Amino acid sequence: MSTSSISNPFTNPRSLGIATLLLATSGWGGMFLVSKGVLQHVDPFWFTLIRYSLSALVFVALLAPRGAAPWRKLHQQALPLAMRGVAGFGVFSVLLLTGLAHSVPSHGAVIMATTPMTTQLLRWALDGVRPARATLLTSLLALAGVAVVSGLLFGTAGSEGSTLFGDVIALVGTLGWVWYTRGAARFAELDVIEYTALTVLASWPLLLAGTVIATALGLAHVPSAEGLVLSWHALLYVGLVSSAIAILAFNYGVRALGAVTATAFLNFVPVSALLMSVALGKPPTAHELVGTLMVIAALLIHTASARSGYVPVRGGTKPVAPAITTCGVTP
Repeated sequence: MSTSSISNPFTNPRSLGIATLLLATSGWGGMFLVSKGVLQHVDPFWFTLIRYSLSALVFVALLAPRGAAPWRKLHQQALPLAMRGVAGFGVFSVLLLTGLAHSVPSHGAVIMATTPMTTQLLRWALDGVRPARATLLTSLLALAGVAVVSGLLFGTAGSEGSTLFGDVIALVGTLGWVWYTRGAARFAELDVIEYTALTVLASWPLLLAGTVIATALGLAHVPSAEGLVLSWHALLYVGLVSSAIAILAFNYGVRALGAVTATAFLNFVPVSALLMSVALGKPPTAHELVGTLMVIAALLIHTASARSGYVPVRGGTKPVAPAITTCGVTP
């Protein structure tokens, strides 16, 4: 390593990767806090449409210097890109925000942090790639942690304060993002920016159509001008920081440090949400703190066990697969 790389962390890919991963996970932790207030004025369907309309503008600007090549790829694979985008940006966002409306920000952050293990469990079910025994045990520990955070175990289950309904909706919503990240392998010719940008742009017309249909059916409501004025700053944050900058920052960190190492940084999403919540004057309850620590412990053990070793699969063995793809595991 050169002296200049040591003296200047911004020229060191590893240091820059760590910085971008911390930026990304902090941005996602903050997303849950600001989104809770927005949902009082903007429902999940319109919130999703607005946030990805804003992020689409960022991605159009990023693709502009690349000329016509990305647009040709979009034209050639519009439908499969749109389907992945609808799952990752539509289904995931709507269900996550719907769950958040019936829960609290720290719970959503904890649930989002379980997606790497969900990814491996789905790969076992769909691809026959059996995860290590440690992954199965840590997955159970993480799910137990989510149950504790939600108040189902040792908390507020059965009381007015239970958040189980919202937390389950959010947990189901994470499957949409897992399916989105699994689709990255189908588009090997696309780099990180292209896959992220083109899935957003291809799915945007479907997000618009889905929002209009949901509104016509009474499942969604057009936000009032007053509501938009009251929440514009939070919408801007979620659209630009959480839905564009944070995703690209995380993807850079994955490329710089590797998928398994980057997975460990997801531990900071619920931690950052809790720290920000405390800074805003809302300390966590005992069961929230215990459940969060259970999830973080599960993720740390899971990440350590995924660094080496082989696991049995149909027809033989193969190395333990990384917990996530190079296109990220968060919204």
